[in-house]
Amino acid sequence: MNTLYITGAGVSAQSGIPTFRGEDGFWTIGSRNYTPKQMATRAMYEHNPGEFLSWYYKRFVTYRDHGPNEVHAWLADKTLITQNIDGLDAKAGNMNYISVHGRIDKVTLFHNQGDPVSLEPAPWHEVDENNLKASLLDIFKIGQFGPQLNESLKSYVLLFDEYYTDLYNISRAQEMMMAADKIVFIGTSFSVNITQIALEIARYNQIEVEVVDPEPAHIVYDKVTYYAMPASQYIKR
Repeated sequence: MNTLYITGAGVSAQSGIPTFRGEDGFWTIGSRNYTPKQMATRAMYEHNPGEFLSWYYKRFVTYRDHGPNEVHAWLADKTLITQNIDGLDAKAGNMNYISVHGRIDKVTLFHNQGDPVSLEPAPWHEVDENNLKASLLDIFKIGQFGPQLNESLKSYVLLFDEYYTDLYNISRAQEMMMAADKIVFIGTSFSVNITQIALEIARYNQIEVEVVDPEPAHIVYDKVTYYAMPASQYIKR
């Protein structure tokens, strides 16, 4: 059976990375002046890049040295799409997975969405945390007029007001969904577009679905099996 696994933040919780919508999650903690959904936008990056980069660094990049857990290890040889940007699946040895929302260890040139652009290693080792905002603006080549196209850097992350492009391997992800005999969703709240795309394909092709989560979201589909448990328990069944 060709099984596709689609993972969310719940998979990395055991590695000490907060889930998005838990009590200490990324979307429940904003900056001093903005909510997380206001922060995680291209508009914020363009108009207030210092605030955006400081928030991104504190909320995501500070977890860059965390290691994979047993679930990542179990998924290392699986066909995998993850919503997570932590890069832990790569650390666990999965070299063919798709990180459909980006990765914290990569950056690109700031570009118009859809334009071809290469990935570069993120320069986090250059950051001066004692002068965080100014340091990030300097490293990302952002001056007083804000980010400049094809000159400034941008975090490799898909933001709320951006759309999936092949920079995020969306075409290959859809091909993987179409080819699947079963799709297993692990640790996701089904609140982002990639899970809805996968569900639409599953319904259209009558693909078997499994949902793994301690509090699984209910799916309107008659080929769903629910496993109300953490991923670490599911992999030991």
